[in-house]
Amino acid sequence: MSGVGSSPTWDGIIISEEDYQGLQALKHALNDPRGFLRSWNDTGLGACSGGWLGIKCVRGKVIAIQLPWRGLSGHISEKIGQLSALRKLSLHDNAITGQIPAALGFLPDLRGLHLFNNRLSGTVPPSIGNCLLLQTVDLSNNSLTGIIPNSIFNSSKLYRLTLSYNNFSGELPVGTARSPSLTFLHLQHNALSGSIPRSLGKLKSLREIILSNNHLSGGIPEEFGSLSALETFDISENTIRGTFPVSLCNLSSLIRLNLAGNLLTGQVPEPIDGLVNLSSLSLKKNQFHGRIPATMGNIAGLSQLDLSDNNFTGEIPESLSSLSNLTFFNVSDNNLSGPVPASLSERFNSSSFRGNIQLCGYSASVPCPSPSPPPPPPALSPANTSRRTLSTRNIILIVAGSIIAFLGGKLVHFEGPFAFTADDLLCATAEIMGKSTYGTVYKATLEDGNQVAVKRLREKIAKNQKEFEAEVNVLGKIRHSNLLALRAYYLGPKGEKLLVFDFMPKGSLAAFLHGVVVARGPDSPIDWPTRMKIAMGTARGLSYLHDEMSMIHGNLTSANVLLDDDGDAKIADFGLSRLMTTAANSNVIATAGALGYRAPELSKLKKASNKTDVYSLGVILLELLTGKSPGDAVNGVDLPQWVASIVEEEWTNEVFDLELMREAAAGAAGDELLNTLKLALHCVDPSPAARPEVREVLRQLEEIKPELAAGGGGGGESGGVGPSKTED
Repeated sequence: MSGVGSSPTWDGIIISEEDYQGLQALKHALNDPRGFLRSWNDTGLGACSGGWLGIKCVRGKVIAIQLPWRGLSGHISEKIGQLSALRKLSLHDNAITGQIPAALGFLPDLRGLHLFNNRLSGTVPPSIGNCLLLQTVDLSNNSLTGIIPNSIFNSSKLYRLTLSYNNFSGELPVGTARSPSLTFLHLQHNALSGSIPRSLGKLKSLREIILSNNHLSGGIPEEFGSLSALETFDISENTIRGTFPVSLCNLSSLIRLNLAGNLLTGQVPEPIDGLVNLSSLSLKKNQFHGRIPATMGNIAGLSQLDLSDNNFTGEIPESLSSLSNLTFFNVSDNNLSGPVPASLSERFNSSSFRGNIQLCGYSASVPCPSPSPPPPPPALSPANTSRRTLSTRNIILIVAGSIIAFLGGKLVHFEGPFAFTADDLLCATAEIMGKSTYGTVYKATLEDGNQVAVKRLREKIAKNQKEFEAEVNVLGKIRHSNLLALRAYYLGPKGEKLLVFDFMPKGSLAAFLHGVVVARGPDSPIDWPTRMKIAMGTARGLSYLHDEMSMIHGNLTSANVLLDDDGDAKIADFGLSRLMTTAANSNVIATAGALGYRAPELSKLKKASNKTDVYSLGVILLELLTGKSPGDAVNGVDLPQWVASIVEEEWTNEVFDLELMREAAAGAAGDELLNTLKLALHCVDPSPAARPEVREVLRQLEEIKPELAAGGGGGGESGGVGPSKTED
């Protein structure tokens, strides 16, 4: 990607005859429907002066061929072996067929081989072992077969080997130890068999081992416990047996551990809290038994924990309640018993706990038995709202009933599809949808079946009542098809403040993308047009806030982008900063940083701006492209830094979500993905001045996908009206 089509300074030497013939043979073997190789004219005079697209020379010798994303087909000529000085061959993301030339073994200076996302077949030639300077080999997403040749590890400088999504068979090579620099080993989605070589445990530089979706057997080598740099270890969906080695608990650098879908048994070791940097742990679909170690609660950064479909017994440890960063939690289909810790039942729905017949308290339909009748509901107080003797559902009803029925107050309506009274809210059933820095959000179902979302603001974070009402009345007038409408607000005599919004049945973009809740099953793909529709809607709503309302969002995240029945994006929480105290808004900015959406300048300025909103929008675009959550550091860096580093090295297939790569491999969306990626990186530029305005982001998105741009510029709803009804 970087450097493609660039114009290196000509050193005054015409291309050598041997290299000229090699390039001409390569050109004739490739089909070039878009005409990118027209510049490779018959004279050859411009080959080394920047005139030939994708060619870079030094002293008349070709050192790099970089032609990704060009729609090329045909095959790679064996005469490529004539380019004796070639260091980098980058033809990824095309439709090239045929075999990998054995003549690559004639290229002693070859360092980078980037042929991923093509349609190559056949085997990897053993002659590649003659390239003793190889650093990066990426042949993923092709149709390659046969065994992985041992000779590929002859290079002591090999840094990255990616052969995923092919049809390789046979055992994993035992010669890996010959490449002490190997850092990334990606062999997932093949047909490899046999045991995991113990020799891998000698590679102290390894940071990522991904061997998922193969036919591997045997156990997990104890030697892996010495891989002190390891950050990702994924052997899911194999037939690996044995136990969870205690030695793995020594891997303090490990961020992601996925052992799902194997035949592992025994108990999970108590010292698992030695994985102090672990963010994602999946042990699902194994045969683990015994109790869930309480020590898991000591892994403070854990954000995804899946222990489902095993034979765990006993109670869910109370210590897991302290895992405040958890966004996904699943212990379904085990033999667990007893009450679910209150904080877990409030944060996760019943699908996280089902299939444990002796488990209780995780929904209103599965209450825990009480030894004596519960006391009558007490008057509302902070302590009452968190009594663990009551179910979450009862707590909510007590809170709602107390606020509106016993304390009085003022309910103010704005224009909307339907109105409701305080009595309607009193009779509504409610359940917690989520919590944020601003407060707790409930889904309230009225007696007539209509549903609304109610945000109960935290105490003492809002401005005084006069300032609050002035600001909230402005917010209630804002109407746009990509902004979540504020329909009403309630002020209680003791300072309680409720905001009532339209209810979005599909939940947030965060849940939709990452499968946190049932908005989307983990195996349901999201295609490129759907993602672009969401991106455009988000940009359109933010552009309206900036340009028409002169309003900064200040806390834009994928959790604040909601989806309606048609999958259209609606931005939530806009303008809430205007209702809050300065201290509360500072806390929101800090939280956004922890989630990965905060622009770097906010660490010093502490004041949001249009450009910090654009940065957050850029992170959301990267989230849509990669499928990764910004809250999960990738290899120790945040999402924008990780993407930038991958782009710089042309490892494009590691950037895009797998579903998008499949669409690109099928000939769809390739250029659109690339152009959207460039735009997203522009939005997250470390310099605020270098970032585009949001209206420019929207314009470019509409140019990339014009068929989705039509009819999207209007406000959708009416411009808004003032308060229409007041109850005192």
